[in-house]
Amino acid sequence: MNCPICGKPTKWQDNPHRPFCSERCQLIDFGKWADEEYRVPTAIDHSSEHTERDHPLPTDEEHEP
Repeated sequence: MNCPICGKPTKWQDNPHRPFCSERCQLIDFGKWADEEYRVPTAIDHSSEHTERDHPLPTDEEHEP
C-alpha cells in the first residue's frame, strides 16, 4: 500500500499512522481537512428551497401593536 499523501510504500500492520507512512503525512492530511481542501459532494435538492416570495418575512408594520 502507498501513502495517500506522498506515495511512498507504507505498511499497514503495526503502523500507528496508517494509511499514512508517517505522522508528518497524517498531519498534512488533517490540515487539508481543516482548511476545507477536501469536499464531500452532495446533491442539491432545489425542491425544498424556499424563496422570499413563497414565505415573505413579516414587515415592521405587522409587529406593531
